[in-house]
Amino acid sequence: MNIINRPNSKGDKITFYYDYGRKPGQRPSTGIFIYTKPKDQIQKNHNKQCLALLEVKKSQLTIEQQAIGSAFIPAHKFKTNFIEYYEEFVNLNSRKGNRHLTNSLKQFKKFVKSDIIPPIDITENLCKRFRQYLIDKYSGETPLNYYSRFKWAVNAATSDGYFHKNPTEKVFSKSNPSTTLKENLEVEEYLQLLNTPCFNEEVMNAFIFSCYTGLRWCDVKEMKWGDMQGNILTTRIIQQKTGQPVTLTMHPIAMSIFEKQRSRKSASSHKTEYVFSLPTANGANKVVDLWVHRAGIDKHITWSCARLSFSILLQDKNVDDATIAYLMGHTTTDQVRRTYKRHRPKNQVATIGLLPTPEHSLYLPASVN
Repeated sequence: MNIINRPNSKGDKITFYYDYGRKPGQRPSTGIFIYTKPKDQIQKNHNKQCLALLEVKKSQLTIEQQAIGSAFIPAHKFKTNFIEYYEEFVNLNSRKGNRHLTNSLKQFKKFVKSDIIPPIDITENLCKRFRQYLIDKYSGETPLNYYSRFKWAVNAATSDGYFHKNPTEKVFSKSNPSTTLKENLEVEEYLQLLNTPCFNEEVMNAFIFSCYTGLRWCDVKEMKWGDMQGNILTTRIIQQKTGQPVTLTMHPIAMSIFEKQRSRKSASSHKTEYVFSLPTANGANKVVDLWVHRAGIDKHITWSCARLSFSILLQDKNVDDATIAYLMGHTTTDQVRRTYKRHRPKNQVATIGLLPTPEHSLYLPASVN
C-alpha cells in the first residue's frame, strides 16, 4: 500500500494521498496534512500525531488487502456501537414508501433508551424483549413488520462477522391481532348517513367521500384540487402506508361531493389548496361519532371504518380481491383477505333462512305444518 505526498500551492503544508494507480480517482486524499516548517510546539505536536495516524491508516489498508479472499475480518472494520451499524444499514437499504425499516430503528432506540449499545449486548434475550416491546405497543401487522426489519439488520451484521451466532435465529417475528373488531357500515346505513345532517359539513363531506373511495384519513385530509382530473382521482394521491399510487374513477356520490366542495370554496373568501378543511383526526372522529348516533346507527364508527366498509360492500357485490386491493392501494390481496373483510355476519336470521325448508315435515313446528 503506497501513500504519496504533495505540497500545497503555498508550500507551507504537505497533504498525503492513497496511491491505488494513475487513473482518475485512484489517488484520493487521506485527509491528513503536516506543516512543512512547524512554527511552534502545537504544530510540531500536530505533525507527530498526524504521521502516527498515517502509519495506522497504512497498516489498516495493508491488512484489508491481505485479508481479501479469507474469512478474516480486520478488527478496525467493526463498529463498536451496534446502533451505528443499524443506522448505516437503514441508510443503505431504505426505499421510498417503505417506512418499516426506518421506524424499526426508531423503535429499537426507544426500547434500549440509548444511542449506544455494543454488539455483545445484542443477545437472544434482548431480541425477545424487543419483540415483546413491539407487541405490547402495537397491534395488527406492525409488530411483525418492525421486528422483521430489525432481523434484517441483525442478519446482515451476522454475515459481516459481528455475531458468531445470529441472536434472532430462534426469535421469530409475530403479529398482534386486534381483539377489538372494527364496525362497518351496511348499505342502508350509508343511506341513513346521507340523509342525516351533521353540524360539521366539512367532516360530513370528507367522511362520505372516504366511504365511496376507500381513501384513508391522511389521504383525504391532504387531498388537493389538482389531484382530480375530470372524474379521475390521479396518482398524486399517495397511500402513506404502502407507498403505492392510486388512480380512481369517481362514484357519482364522490364526484358530487367534490363539486360541492369546489362551489363552497369558490363562494368563500377563505381559499385553501386543500379540498377539505378538517380538524385533527381525533376531533373528526368525535364529529363522526355524534353524527352516526344522530342517524340512529348503534355502532362505534371511526374514520377507518369508512375504508373497511368500502371493501366489504364491494366484496358483497362479488368484486374480486385483486380489484379491491388495487383500489385500496395495496400491492397484494393479503390485506383484503386478512383485514378488510367481514368479521361479523350481516344478518343471521336472513342467512339461516337460506337453508332448505320443505312445505311439510315431521321436523317443522305444528303451527307451521
